[in-house]
Amino acid sequence: MFKKNQKSPITQLNQEEILTILGKDFECEGNIRCINSARIEGKISGDVSIKKGVILGEKGIIHGNLESETAIVFGTVNGNLKVKHLEIKQTGRIEGDVKTENLVIEMGGRYNGKLDMKIESEKIIEQTPSE
Repeated sequence: MFKKNQKSPITQLNQEEILTILGKDFECEGNIRCINSARIEGKISGDVSIKKGVILGEKGIIHGNLESETAIVFGTVNGNLKVKHLEIKQTGRIEGDVKTENLVIEMGGRYNGKLDMKIESEKIIEQTPSE
């Protein structure tokens, strides 16, 4: 009769074990692709494609586009985002267009760009990274 209350994808990402961590000293010039979830604390100059979910830490910076199923942004993205579920935290900054189905912005979180919330029929990250 009643549906069991399911956790949101953002809550699931917060509670999931993150196997890929790019630390604060990590700097990369080039595109990054990953199948599972990742946490980014460093600086990336290039496009980031992380299939399952990404947490961008407070000191994390992406100069490029970000594509993922779920994203939690504490840091800075200078590029466009295409994600199904997006949460911009108080310290989060996005300079670029956002395509998402679900959006949560904490007080103090910012983005400058165009918002499109009609991607439910589009697939996020259709390809898997080559090995």
